Amino acid sequence: MAEQKAKVVKVGRGGPRGPRPKVQNPGKIFMRILRYVMECYRIQVVAVVICIFVSVFANVQGTLFMAPLVQADYATQVPLTLEGEGPWYRLELPLSLQMAARHTDLRDLRVLNAEGEELAYALTLGTSQPAEQRQEAAVKWFPLSGPADAQAVPAIRVQRSTSGTLVEVAPEQVASGEQILRGWLLDASAFDQPLHRLQLDWSSEQEGFQRFSIEASDDLQHWQRWEDGQIARLSFADERVEQREVRLPGAKARYLRLLWQAPQQAPALLAARVVSLASQEQAPPLAWSAPLPASSSKSGEYTWELPLSLPLQKIRVELPAGNVLAPVSLASRGAGKLEWQPLARGLLYRLPQDGQEVLQNEIELWGAPVQQLRLRVDARGGGLGSQAPTIRVAVRGTQVVFLARGSAPYRLALGDAAAHSAALPLGTLIPGYEPKRLASLGRATAPEQVPAAVQQAADAAQSAADWKRVGLWGVLLAGVALLGGMAFSLLRQAKPGEH
Repeated sequence: MAEQKAKVVKVGRGGPRGPRPKVQNPGKIFMRILRYVMECYRIQVVAVVICIFVSVFANVQGTLFMAPLVQADYATQVPLTLEGEGPWYRLELPLSLQMAARHTDLRDLRVLNAEGEELAYALTLGTSQPAEQRQEAAVKWFPLSGPADAQAVPAIRVQRSTSGTLVEVAPEQVASGEQILRGWLLDASAFDQPLHRLQLDWSSEQEGFQRFSIEASDDLQHWQRWEDGQIARLSFADERVEQREVRLPGAKARYLRLLWQAPQQAPALLAARVVSLASQEQAPPLAWSAPLPASSSKSGEYTWELPLSLPLQKIRVELPAGNVLAPVSLASRGAGKLEWQPLARGLLYRLPQDGQEVLQNEIELWGAPVQQLRLRVDARGGGLGSQAPTIRVAVRGTQVVFLARGSAPYRLALGDAAAHSAALPLGTLIPGYEPKRLASLGRATAPEQVPAAVQQAADAAQSAADWKRVGLWGVLLAGVALLGGMAFSLLRQAKPGEH
């Protein structure tokens, strides 16, 4: 009988494929493995469970972490008060809030509702230059003479061309009395647009301040009082300071009448020019800052630093002391220690004249971008006093138009350095938008100054947000460290040859 040999069947690597043998009592084996893991790696298991819990909590409740962090990025938040019908509202942005922004173009501005949602909005940024086309031309001028002791307006007879242009202006014949120069009549009939500025030049022999009234007429019979004007020419040693330009109200008129308040001081004109704008659309109103103290000062020199570069239109120097007369020069530069660049020159004064006080404390800049200012005062005029002056700066006004949604109160938020602009065009925000519709929108108002309590709350929120960021990063890093320690412990305890 042939010997039977046992047949050996290899199972596993290198053997034939087939079903694996069924494991007996898998639950019992799993519990043995679990007991072993808990006995040898209890700390690591607890750490893994904690990390899993934190990860799930952070994902499910992410808004609890992120919403305060996102809102705290806006360092300044102020409440808005709504008036009128919505859902669109317009806000005249105070300059104090604009200074709280991190960017000149207000890319970091947002409007939030009570739920913290960002609302759709548009900006009408103030332009640095008037949109109107400037026209400037010389005009004819005619002397107005009358009795020296008379206070009435000089009577005149005129001769005009067929187009209305003045050809001759002569005083009416009077019975007796000396005739003196009382003022001047200007022919602005060639201008079809509103008159904005008047430039005068007069004989060099006459110095000091020249104050006069300005009246307008279209027929030389009916006159409308506009405002008072003032020109000046002062000499300091070998220098001469002049104020030759007078502001007009931006209205149309064919003729202007200048009558000196002190007739004996009326100068002999050498030239007269009128500046008009080619459109009746008014430039945006100016937004003024609160008084700004000088950041540094020394004898005859004062400097100021703004929070960010702004396209300044005007600077107003506060003159608390009387009897001030000071030629000044203004320079500017950006952030840092760059070279100062000349910006403007002017004459500041606060003086008594004819029982009244005349004041000139503004310097026009025409939209120059400025962050640091330097004012130098000519000491030969006596300076500005013992104390450093404060200034107010002005920019073209900016309006924020937003679409209200959600619950009130609504808030204006600014101050996120990393923000990108979310402003929409007005035509997108308001379907069928027309410029005349802007004035009919509901009105929103914001505090002129950031309330101290709001600023303190913003600082506290920012500090809390910083701690939340630190805490969140700490938890995440701790979890990574625990997982790394567990892996390292497993590698150290693994026996050689175990796979």
